[in-house]
Amino acid sequence: MTAVPAPRIRALNAAPIDPGAGMVLYWMIASRRLTSNFALQRAADAARDLRKPLVIFEAIRAGYRFASDRLHRFVLDGMAEHARALASTQVTYLPYVEPAAGAGHGLLEALAADACLVVTDDFPCFFLPRMTAAAALRLRVRIEAVDSSGLLPMRAAGRPFSSAFAFRAHVQKTVRDELANWTAPIDLAALPPRWTGPASPITARWPMAPLDALSAPEALLARLPIDHGVEPVRTRGGAAAARAALDRFVGEAIGRYAVDHRQPEIEGTSRLSPYLHFGHIGAHEVFAAVMTAERWTTRRLSPRGGGRREGWWGVGAGARAF
Repeated sequence: MTAVPAPRIRALNAAPIDPGAGMVLYWMIASRRLTSNFALQRAADAARDLRKPLVIFEAIRAGYRFASDRLHRFVLDGMAEHARALASTQVTYLPYVEPAAGAGHGLLEALAADACLVVTDDFPCFFLPRMTAAAALRLRVRIEAVDSSGLLPMRAAGRPFSSAFAFRAHVQKTVRDELANWTAPIDLAALPPRWTGPASPITARWPMAPLDALSAPEALLARLPIDHGVEPVRTRGGAAAARAALDRFVGEAIGRYAVDHRQPEIEGTSRLSPYLHFGHIGAHEVFAAVMTAERWTTRRLSPRGGGRREGWWGVGAGARAF
């Protein structure tokens, strides 16, 4: 279980890994995607090494600040996509939509009772650090937080930066070396057979959202104690929509971005903010697409629009050459 770079892995408690338990649990809370995800990679590596099934538990709470139809719908779009994608794999996917604030209390502990290891996302914002720290105090098994937030591990620098200029200088000095530690492709279809542990008693107490409800969630949203005055917008969530937005940016807007992004009446930005915020796309995917469009390599930057189309490479085995 060493494929994920060590600076990205942080143990949240001192409990041991339990190889005699029934599965490896990935508690998906920030990197809500199945690609470009070091936390999922860590969990899948552990499942293969321990010869245990992988369970992905993705939930959305009812009581978070600003909970609304708009934010819930965006997250549910991604959950529906995950349910469809994982149905043909060996992974057990548990999508939980909390029906009332606090109704999900105890669910993580119930799942972790049969876990060799719990892996979650290391994300420094909102209520997530408090939530993971509280979980670490309750779990009897090892829980690790894994950083998939950016090209550089959050804690690798070892110091804060007083300005964006200072941080950019740090990135420029270190990013080439960090590209050797690319996220690896994850073959979820090649994992051990599905979890046959005590799923039924758990899902009887905490029912999971069925695919049809996730795919057309209007009735589900109407029953939830969230702000119904903030309605969904046309922008859909999920990895497929995120990649489509990235393709549009790279194909149509990137050449004008330096000027147009300052003009609010022009759609000159990437439109990726909600997808990055909810983890439906990762920094590695965006970097790869933009650098390919700019004909950047680890050795040189080719003139835009001139010469042979050249992909970027010189990175680890997990990255693809474009």
